[in-house]
Amino acid sequence: MKLIDGYTLMHEHVTIDLSGVKKDEDCRLDCFEETVKEFKSLYGYGVRNILEVTNLGMGRNVEYIKRVSEQTGINIIVSTGFYKEPFLPDCVYGKPAEELAQLMERELTQGIDGSWEPVPGDTGMCASVIGEFGTSKQQMTDMEKKVFDAMAAAAVKTGVPVTTHTTLGTMGAEQADYLMERGVKPEKIIIGHMDLSQNIETILSVLRRGVNVGFDTVGKLNYCPDTFRAEALKRIHEEGMLSQVVLSMDITRKSHLKYRGGIGYAYMFQSFLPLLSESGFTQAQIDMLLRENPRRILLGAGC
Repeated sequence: MKLIDGYTLMHEHVTIDLSGVKKDEDCRLDCFEETVKEFKSLYGYGVRNILEVTNLGMGRNVEYIKRVSEQTGINIIVSTGFYKEPFLPDCVYGKPAEELAQLMERELTQGIDGSWEPVPGDTGMCASVIGEFGTSKQQMTDMEKKVFDAMAAAAVKTGVPVTTHTTLGTMGAEQADYLMERGVKPEKIIIGHMDLSQNIETILSVLRRGVNVGFDTVGKLNYCPDTFRAEALKRIHEEGMLSQVVLSMDITRKSHLKYRGGIGYAYMFQSFLPLLSESGFTQAQIDMLLRENPRRILLGAGC
């Protein structure tokens, strides 16, 4: 997988469909023309890569992703894996972790054959990252543990990065320890949504394990104010661990897009980065978060 020089958003959804479980059509993100329009705006802000973390059971659609990439010039990095309960497909319940790991390995090393996608057929693409896979609030269920076992096995076999979902920033340390105990290298781990913990000491405890963390719900002010994110990043910099943080917004709903009155994919550049600059962040530090850290984590991943 080749990265294009430029900024990289490390936890986004180009298209996703959680509407069945959530019983909410807003959770079916399938606004192709509006997405293309917003991605062209992102290109103008210097974004050249997006890590797309929609995986099996979440409505991943590789053909859709390819079309967005072709029309916008943005390199979209595709993921493999399974999410969390209650969004896991039937195969997770019916197959052993070893078989689930083998499926991930095939998508990472041989390519995505499209058999899981809404549009079947050879996609001509490989997955490059395992994720997002996660835990429930304050717990890892038995099925989530099976997914973690499978994802860890595939990651050790292939050497690709893994990116996780924490529910409101809980279980971050437990996720990191669980993966490292099974052989996943800390520098290849991103523990996601740690900004939502709203607890700087919790975040620092995860970072001290040597893993990376995602401040990847930027702009979701109903969960966490951006002022906390800015102050936490300042403290992380003071502790010498800013090189372990990546940024994104985790757009998942139609109502998150500009045409529906949402923040839109460009919010990072229109609102959050100016806030960081006002808080004393230099351009070099912003480049570290959006260019250098993603490149270190992703370089060489996938077939």
